[in-house]
Amino acid sequence: MQISAHLGDITTERVDAVVNAANSSLSGGGGVDGAIHRAAGPALLQECRQVRATVWPDGLPVGEAVATGAGDLPARWVVHTVGPDRHRGQTDPELLASCFRRSLEVADAVGARSVAVPAVSAGIYGWDPAVVADVAVAAVRASAERARTVQEVRFVLFSPQVLAEFERALDPD
Repeated sequence: MQISAHLGDITTERVDAVVNAANSSLSGGGGVDGAIHRAAGPALLQECRQVRATVWPDGLPVGEAVATGAGDLPARWVVHTVGPDRHRGQTDPELLASCFRRSLEVADAVGARSVAVPAVSAGIYGWDPAVVADVAVAAVRASAERARTVQEVRFVLFSPQVLAEFERALDPD
């Protein structure tokens, strides 16, 4: 599996699946979640409401993931995952790792070959970007052994500082 990191806008990535750092309501919000919902248009929210009505009526749990169509995004699917919020006492790195692991499992299950992934929980959820980078890279590398269709994972990051942490985690030498 090819794993890379670059600075960019995840909503413009030409990949099969985009991972959304969602909130549990799947109704859009700030940061990556808001940007994805705005760029995808109303079809994404409509699909998210259907998921809430049928699969996750109490909201998507932290560390879990679910796929929907991608609306107007250049991707085919959006894989929504809810990261742990340090401000609410969700400090277990395993919850964070589960976001990345489950996102790739779901992307693999829908047949995605390429996946764009943000720094889940490194924004308003208060996780240190260095910790997110270490956990994310380790989880993706571990998932590579089990992937059937996913061949490329691109970490698409919102700031040079976060990018630097992912580059360090990808090449620790």
